[in-house]
Amino acid sequence: MSERVAGVVVTHGPDPALDRCLTALAPQVDELVVVANPPAPNVSARLIVNDRARGFAANANRGIASTSAPVVVVANPDAVRLLLEFAESNPRAGVIGPRLEFPDGRWQPSRRSFPTIRGTIVRRTPLRSFLHPETRQRDHYLLYERPAEPVQADWMLAAFLLLRRDMLDELGGFDEGYRLYGEDIDLCYRAARSDWERWYVPQATVRHEHAAVTDRRFLTRQTLWHWRSIARFVRKHPERLRNI
Repeated sequence: MSERVAGVVVTHGPDPALDRCLTALAPQVDELVVVANPPAPNVSARLIVNDRARGFAANANRGIASTSAPVVVVANPDAVRLLLEFAESNPRAGVIGPRLEFPDGRWQPSRRSFPTIRGTIVRRTPLRSFLHPETRQRDHYLLYERPAEPVQADWMLAAFLLLRRDMLDELGGFDEGYRLYGEDIDLCYRAARSDWERWYVPQATVRHEHAAVTDRRFLTRQTLWHWRSIARFVRKHPERLRNI
């Protein structure tokens, strides 16, 4: 039987959840690859270890290139079967994401609207401390919607996405110019412009520990990466500036 779905797990260092992730994912995919920044983990899957630390987009692309199945899951793992069934019945669904939950079971707002300049400034500067975008920017985080059935989305967090290879080939994969943050928004935005659908399928549920470093501290290396990603997105897609 030909391979239907590949799983690509990206890890950036020692991760106690990796074994659980692979155990959950392995029975649900036909190919399973772990792409790791050094040091190399001990895993029960095909392993690709970088010679130096690389960003999420570069690692994801390297794992995708090492597989051949027509559908690829870039993981954090789980819920592959439900997402695959949805992909097979919706041929223009290029990006499909599950419902994400925090480790304690709380809903995580992973389906979001494309960002605006005004909203981004609030979220990524000290204004966040007293304007509280996580509760006030309801249109960005879609806080008023918790759908129980599949709905289309602008973009979803790359913590767990099922991606159609035809779409990836057409778009050229993730943009490796993003060191960290923004590569998921950019991919979904380019998919939208090429008439690929992006779907949120809440029947599939994935537990995701969202580190959210840039939500808690402003003067960090991750903050710099985030602002570089914002600048890159604006340079690539200046038409988004009209959506202030």
